[in-house]
Amino acid sequence: MTRPVYLVDDDDAVRQALTLLLSTVDIPAVGFADPQAFLAQAPKLAPGCLILDIRMPVVSFRNGAADFLSKPIDEQDLIDAIQKCQEALELRLRLRAEKAETLALLAALTPRERDVLDRVAEGFTTRQIAEGLGLSPRTVESHRAAIGTKLGTTSQAEMTRFWLEGRETP
Repeated sequence: MTRPVYLVDDDDAVRQALTLLLSTVDIPAVGFADPQAFLAQAPKLAPGCLILDIRMPVVSFRNGAADFLSKPIDEQDLIDAIQKCQEALELRLRLRAEKAETLALLAALTPRERDVLDRVAEGFTTRQIAEGLGLSPRTVESHRAAIGTKLGTTSQAEMTRFWLEGRETP
């Protein structure tokens, strides 16, 4: 999927030339004359790549840049940088979606199931979990079965992967 490219440059001719160039390789582009105009629209925009002139009046950008290209821009270098940006963006969006799915699955667990999952992930046996939580081993197995159903796996390794992903900060 080709994501949009957002062009922020105070030079109309540069914005128009880049928009035309990108249209020749089927990359949608939207131009903004200044950073404030872009930032005002940013919350409503689809995820995409941002190309901007880092030297503009009022606001300058540098932090978080994936690449820097010097003007005049070599067309192929620009297209290559955009493709690299789009690949990285797709990966980030896919990982974000997977993380959201994991968090949703974990949110479906009851507090007791979460307690059991914590101990399963820490490598405790059913008997150790039962003793630690004051439950019978049969009850722990029942909770593990419910966890497996909700997470879609009965594998301790997979349960541990879910647990780890749920603990990582986004």
